Amino acid sequence: MRKRHEQIATDLLGQAYASLDERAKKVARHVAGRTPIARDLSQSPDSPPSLGQRAADAVAEFGGSWPFVGLFAATMLGWVALNGWLLLSRGSTFDPYPYILLNLFLSMLAALQAPVILMSQNRQSQKDRLRGEHDYEVNLKAELEIMLLHEKLDQLREPQWQELLQLQQQQLKLLSALTAHLALRS
Repeated sequence: MRKRHEQIATDLLGQAYASLDERAKKVARHVAGRTPIARDLSQSPDSPPSLGQRAADAVAEFGGSWPFVGLFAATMLGWVALNGWLLLSRGSTFDPYPYILLNLFLSMLAALQAPVILMSQNRQSQKDRLRGEHDYEVNLKAELEIMLLHEKLDQLREPQWQELLQLQQQQLKLLSALTAHLALRS
């Protein structure tokens, strides 16, 4: 089997097997072994996400949704309405205009939410990088398999071309003989 990897690397990739990077070696092994390389990356993660990673994903998913926007707007309107009602009914509020306490809470929310969303984006970019590498491997294997198919077709077609050339040569000989015979008769 080892010899087959080296032959595939040399014939199809134009390099010695030892000089290939790990992805190309993996593809060469799969081509040599005639085994599939495609796999479902969403079903088989290398390691299950940690609690923090799952929390970051959940916060990012909820923070980037319309329900979050709606709840955020309702909370803001409720805060302003409650302060307005307290001002009208009691003459004072717990957070007078320009709502400094509300601004403090919003700043704390942003300070916590931003790094959590960045952590989730980093995880997503890592997943995308793995998908890209996997797509490269699958595409390279498909290209190599197509090259092998072309090679096999050429091997099948070569004897047919030889046979056709022999038939054509026989026909030319017969045609020459017929032309010479007709030339003698006339």
